[in-house]
Amino acid sequence: MTEPESFQSFIDAHGYLSWLDLRVETVEEGYLEMRIPYDEKLLNPIGSPKTIHGGIAATLVDTASGFVLRTTFDDPANARLATTDLNVSYLRPANDDLLAEATVVRAGNSMGVVEVIVRTTDADGERTEAVVGRSSYRLFH
Repeated sequence: MTEPESFQSFIDAHGYLSWLDLRVETVEEGYLEMRIPYDEKLLNPIGSPKTIHGGIAATLVDTASGFVLRTTFDDPANARLATTDLNVSYLRPANDDLLAEATVVRAGNSMGVVEVIVRTTDADGERTEAVVGRSSYRLFH
């Protein structure tokens, strides 16, 4: 399950992740890119311009972390892991697609650590960092 299509099949069968329209773009051992396309259903209801709710970005950080750690297992499809710590720092508002780049920092026998950068497009049309995150997981080999 290290091909983008395998991960995408899991997402498409998952209620919440499919509702977010989460898309897997790149999968390599220790590296993964995922995207949540812009959708008005994800916006905070107040403010101008309206921005994507921070919980959506936090979900993206957690989900990308779990998936990229699976790439370090011998059998990614049956890998078992659990989030033990999730840190999300919001750098600027997002009002476009969210693209996460997740990189494994360490995947040991029992613990894994991942860093994630979530980018969006700013008002000038440039891709910019909106969120940075770090997660720790308990790995069950």
